[in-house]
Amino acid sequence: MGTDQDNLNFHDCTTQRNLSEIGRRQAIAYGDDIRRLQIPVLKPVIASPFCRTVHTAMLAFGVENVQVDPFWVNIYRLSANLSLIQQQRILNDLNLLLEELPPPGENKVIIAHSFPEGVGLGQISDMGTVIIKPFGRGNGYQVVGRLSLKELNELI
Repeated sequence: MGTDQDNLNFHDCTTQRNLSEIGRRQAIAYGDDIRRLQIPVLKPVIASPFCRTVHTAMLAFGVENVQVDPFWVNIYRLSANLSLIQQQRILNDLNLLLEELPPPGENKVIIAHSFPEGVGLGQISDMGTVIIKPFGRGNGYQVVGRLSLKELNELI
C-alpha cells in the first residue's frame, strides 16, 4: 500500500508502494492458477526490483524461484519525463528481451510493470498477463493474448 516516495530505495520497502492484502491474495491465486493449468514455467521467474513485484513473484512461485532483474525498473521509468531517445533505447532493449526464445517446453514469466498508454506493451491490468510468442533474437515477437487475473482463473 502507499505510494512510491521521491527517495525511493529498492532495499527499503517503506519508500515504495507495496502489496495490499488483496494484492497478496491475488499473487497467490496467480501462482495457483498457473500450476492448475499445468503451464510449465522456466525457473527462476524474473521480477523487477520493486518490493511489490518481488513479493508478487515470491508469493506466486516461491522465494527460491525468483531472480531480480534491474532492467525492469526502466519500464517503470517510461512513465517519467524521458527524452524520445531514452524511451526508444529502453524499448529497443525490451524488444531484445521479448524476442528471446525460452527453452523448449517452458515459458518465461516476468513480474514487472504496466506501460504508459500507447508505449511498449501498453496498459496491463493489475495482475494481468500478456502472452508473447517470441520468434528469436532479431526476429521479433507477437502478442498473442492478454488476460486479467479473473480471465486466467476462468480458464480452469
